[in-house]
Amino acid sequence: SRVWLWTGKLMIAFSYELSRRESKMGTPERPISDLGLVSYRSYWVYALLEILHKHRGSISVQELSERTAFRTDDIVKTLQAFNLIRYFGGQHSILVTPKTLEQHYTNAKPNWIIDSTKLRWTPYHERPKR
Repeated sequence: SRVWLWTGKLMIAFSYELSRRESKMGTPERPISDLGLVSYRSYWVYALLEILHKHRGSISVQELSERTAFRTDDIVKTLQAFNLIRYFGGQHSILVTPKTLEQHYTNAKPNWIIDSTKLRWTPYHERPKR
């Protein structure tokens, strides 16, 4: 049902926000089901396109990983699934035209957003010792 899909995507967004707060990479448990992959990929593509939509100039997969807390292989596979990356010269190159970006970005807009400014949470390793 749509409620379960929305709740799943909200939980994915929330878990990645916590990962960013802890400066850790996030990823789903493996193996991931087909339905789980669809949900994660939907979240990943929107988050990546949001960065690419605002970013000017070149950006590496590693930089995207640092900004999102996504594993680099999750980024590469997601961009490949949407035909937004090529491999040549021994490296991956993100190839996104403004038209392609706008088309995918518009279609990927979520109905779930985590407002990180409202999140009050301290990572475990930063909590005072008792």
